[in-house]
Order: sequence, then structure tokens, then C-alpha cells
Amino acid sequence: MDIKATLASQLYSQAQLAAKPTLPDETGPGAGEAFKAASADFLDTLRAGEETVKAGLVGRADPQAVVEALAATEFAVQTAVAVRDKVVEAYQEILRMPV
Repeated sequence: MDIKATLASQLYSQAQLAAKPTLPDETGPGAGEAFKAASADFLDTLRAGEETVKAGLVGRADPQAVVEALAATEFAVQTAVAVRDKVVEAYQEILRMPV
């Protein structure tokens, strides 16, 4: 029995399993679900920051909380802009591909 042939056979079967396409339900949440969760988190951050700033303007919130809310909102907006830039860059790259 040739050990090299057995090893090659095992590696080939493992490669087939690795290359097998899987459905989104098998691997967990898909890209659409992840994007939906990220956008919902982004909107929640913006709403919470807005409510904190409103409360701070009328004197019901601590200035420290207002600064923290503004920092969290700024970080969320910067992240959204970075994601948007990457999506636009990927779209432009696709448009440059020869047909």
C-alpha cells in the first residue's frame, strides 16, 4: 500500500469539504443580517446620543455623559463613513473590471 496515495486521497477529500459551498443558515447569520444588525446598532447609538444631548441642554444630564454621548456618536459616524468609502471603492473596482 502506497502511503503517498492514501495521504493524497485524504487531502483531496478534505479539500472537497473545504470548497463545498454552504448555505447562510448553515454558517450562521449572513452578510445581510450582519449589515442589518450593524445599521440598527448605529441608529441606536445616534438616538441615544441625541437624547443625552437634549437632556444635557435642559440641565437634566451630566456634562460628562453629554461628552461621552458625543464621542460615541462621532465614532459611529466615522465608522459608517469608513464602511461607505469601502463599499464605494469596491463598486468602483468592479466597474473597472474588463467584461
